[in-house]
Amino acid sequence: MDHTIEHTDKILEVENLTAVYNTDAGVVHAVNGVSFSINKKETIGLVGETGAGKTTTALAIMQLLPERTGEVKSGSIRYRGDELLTKNKAEMRLIRGACISMIFQDPMTALNPLMTVGEQIYESLAIHNSNKTQKELEPRVDELLELVGIPARRKINYPHEFSGGMKQRIVIAIALACEPLLLIADEPTTALDVTIQAQVLNLMDELKQKLSTSMIMITHDLGVVAQTCDKVAVMYAGEIVEYGMLEEIFDPNRPHHPYTIGLFNAIPSLSGESRRLKPIDGLMPDPANLPEGCRFHPRCQECMECCKSGEIYQYENGTHKIKCNLMRKGENDGRAD
Repeated sequence: MDHTIEHTDKILEVENLTAVYNTDAGVVHAVNGVSFSINKKETIGLVGETGAGKTTTALAIMQLLPERTGEVKSGSIRYRGDELLTKNKAEMRLIRGACISMIFQDPMTALNPLMTVGEQIYESLAIHNSNKTQKELEPRVDELLELVGIPARRKINYPHEFSGGMKQRIVIAIALACEPLLLIADEPTTALDVTIQAQVLNLMDELKQKLSTSMIMITHDLGVVAQTCDKVAVMYAGEIVEYGMLEEIFDPNRPHHPYTIGLFNAIPSLSGESRRLKPIDGLMPDPANLPEGCRFHPRCQECMECCKSGEIYQYENGTHKIKCNLMRKGENDGRAD
């Protein structure tokens, strides 16, 4: 590997991505003009509540949106400079797994109950190694299981014979089978208890270092973000409302979007005492009927009249970007909360 380009070589560039679902009830605006990029060995966290558009963004990158309803309306998704949105199904099938892999949300449903785990890992390898025989690929199946901490002899077992944490490890083994340069992890620890969550996150971090993989970590858990990510994109109603390096997003002395502040306030404090958590008032808007102006304004404690319609101010300070009208006055008065 040429180490001189290690940190400048972009693996993925997403620009102004807009994706919708065409349903009987109307058009659901799931992703609205999302832009971000990932370099080699970098991890970006897509953070936000359920319905923020995080999973739809991932499915659009993989070209796995539901055929009849899902549609990428506009934008660009480039993998190592190569536009993915112009690829046909056969071309994307070769890219998925070999170049970009996805760990889906629920390990309980991600595995085929009728196939042994060894057969499922082998299937992933066989698609991208058509010139090799099963006998040649079998040692790699054993190697992958051992890599994620499962004895190779258990490849003859079926998914129901494994715990949730072990199933998630098998899903990770399948995703890493062809050593992709980019791994998309969609809430990989949601269905697991806390101790197993920590094990799975540590495993993913180790494998990321070992295989030099870049990663998109989709989560609503800021603790997971702090542990695994280099960059953070805070998503709300299909938009990125705040974007920056991990240190910028977690720095209390910097300005932040009111939604980001709300997410942090909803985390219990280890140092202070409080009888209740502080949730963000209200609910995520209906993506089929999004509010005008700033999507967050109906829930925002600091909403101004200019937030209810028109363009929203884009604050930029190096890599730190915030989409919020409060930042316009904040730039002058050093506002940091």
